[in-house]
Amino acid sequence: ANRRSSCAVCRTAAWSDAWSRLCLKCTEASVKSLANSGVSHTLPVATMRTSLSRSFLTLTLCAMTASTAAAQGMMADMHGDVSDVQKKMVDLAKAIPESAYGWRPMAGTRSVGEMFKHVISDNYLIPIAMGLPAPAASGISGTDMKTVAAFEARAMTKDQIVAELESSFSHLHTAMRLTTDANSGESMKFFGMDFTRRKAMIGTVTHLHEHLGQGIAYARSNNVVPPWSK
Repeated sequence: ANRRSSCAVCRTAAWSDAWSRLCLKCTEASVKSLANSGVSHTLPVATMRTSLSRSFLTLTLCAMTASTAAAQGMMADMHGDVSDVQKKMVDLAKAIPESAYGWRPMAGTRSVGEMFKHVISDNYLIPIAMGLPAPAASGISGTDMKTVAAFEARAMTKDQIVAELESSFSHLHTAMRLTTDANSGESMKFFGMDFTRRKAMIGTVTHLHEHLGQGIAYARSNNVVPPWSK
């Protein structure tokens, strides 16, 4: 049947049900009329209600499809990617023995522990530009990079680094929720530079992957196989 045909009653709207050939509005009106007046109709009330139910089901499915599409947008992908990096980064931090946390590939480079602390500090620093202040306990300020260096210079055990790493990713996800698919094109200042929210998000994810690769190299240099590669 051609579902683009006009409604059998109003002749203007396309009918929504192949059996009754009535649009949703006329189907509702017919059911209400039957209920209020008791006058018979060429279509049984049960059939009219079935038609109406089908129409509502169609509308509901359309709404669900739209909702699913929104949930699978750019920011949903960003959160998914960051969650993947988060798990791998935390797994690496747990897998590398604490005795190797002071190892560095050469002079002038970050050690294993310092690399993880750098990721933590940036997970607190970057959200400031997104509109979310860093946790007070971190002491990190978006206007004073010395506070970032001071945080990274803190003495921390392996367990403290792992716990702080997990907390920092949770903080980052909270900040990311301030950016949506709808406002991703908005202009913003990103530490003095003109960015869109979208560009800031891409830079954030790229930065995390850079250090995940660094962490993998550090782990293998210490004979640690990344847990997800086993």
